[in-house]
Amino acid sequence: MHGRAFCAAAQPAISLHPGTAPMNVMTAPPRLPSASGLSRPSRAEAEEAVRTLLRWTGDDPGREGLVDTPARVVRAYEEFFAGYEVDPVALLERTFEETDGYDEIVLLRDIRLESHCEHHMVPIIGRAHVAYLPHRRVVGISKLARVAEAYAKRLQIQEKLTAQIANTIQSVLQPKGVAVIIEAAHQCMTTRGVHKAGVTMVTSRMLGTFRTDPAARQELLTMIGRNG
Repeated sequence: MHGRAFCAAAQPAISLHPGTAPMNVMTAPPRLPSASGLSRPSRAEAEEAVRTLLRWTGDDPGREGLVDTPARVVRAYEEFFAGYEVDPVALLERTFEETDGYDEIVLLRDIRLESHCEHHMVPIIGRAHVAYLPHRRVVGISKLARVAEAYAKRLQIQEKLTAQIANTIQSVLQPKGVAVIIEAAHQCMTTRGVHKAGVTMVTSRMLGTFRTDPAARQELLTMIGRNG
């Protein structure tokens, strides 16, 4: 495996151990056009689908409290899944080389993350830590957060989300190393099914130096606030 995934109670301790084979060449996930080669339903069709679901629940979509719900849900979905309209690769294409030789860890910690489980379409809420070791150039820090958001604002599983963020940064910036750690709660298991509240899933993707050098990995974990 190229990443680690496990579940832990409220405050998990992260223990990350690299694999034996370093990964030197990464391929970014393919760019995803808005149409994705599929026929996209109209807004009216989407709203009618919401009315169908409301009737399926046993309620009346024509009553006062629900009459505007289909339109509200469709507008909400435009926000929830806005990442399909964003090209994460393009976000990283403008870089800066005037760094006075800076070659230490660049870390954006505690990025608020909001996504949706592709299996049940319920929220995944958590935070991401995104780091890289520059090689001659850096990128604006807001772009790291935007890349994370572009992938999060799609239907996801956390393992894939973690890998997509790391692989894209590695492919575009070609740094010495990339690390992405995500800690999140999944409402598909906290509000339904097994009903286990207070559980956090932790995933990691370590590439380059962070994968092969235990000292660099430990420095990163210390910066994040984890010492395991």
